[in-house]
Amino acid sequence: MAIASLQKFSAQLPRLSVFSKTWIRSAASASSSSPSSSAKVSDRIVKLFAVDLEGQKRQVVGLSGQTLLKALTNCGLIDPASHRLEDIDACSAECEVSIAQEWLQKIPPASYDEQYVLKRNSRNRVLNKHSRLGCQVVLAKELEGMVVAIPEPKPWDIP
Repeated sequence: MAIASLQKFSAQLPRLSVFSKTWIRSAASASSSSPSSSAKVSDRIVKLFAVDLEGQKRQVVGLSGQTLLKALTNCGLIDPASHRLEDIDACSAECEVSIAQEWLQKIPPASYDEQYVLKRNSRNRVLNKHSRLGCQVVLAKELEGMVVAIPEPKPWDIP
């Protein structure tokens, strides 16, 4: 019904620009997809566990497609002001987490840039195989139940 109204509206207004007509056509085709094809938010929920600095295991809830960093900041485990951008070029490794051994194979391997940032910011310049940047790990339904640990701040990060 709404699609027919949009198309009728488009035909009645010949003064619309080419851009406006294109936008109306694309809106009509986008709304023609059935509502059952869109995923519910409840289908995208990924529940995982994080061990905080006090050693307490806390449940973290995120959405598939969201970064691990976003889920951890929403739970208050990582300060959102400490990591302003989810871009590897601006990363300071303050979103570093340790991933449990059994989950390492279920996430894509770290990129060269991620490994570089982790090595640059480690004390002895050796990469810990469990270390990953939270801004580079994208949550997926397959990661349900994953366990991550928030490492202690490095001495140079403590005020």
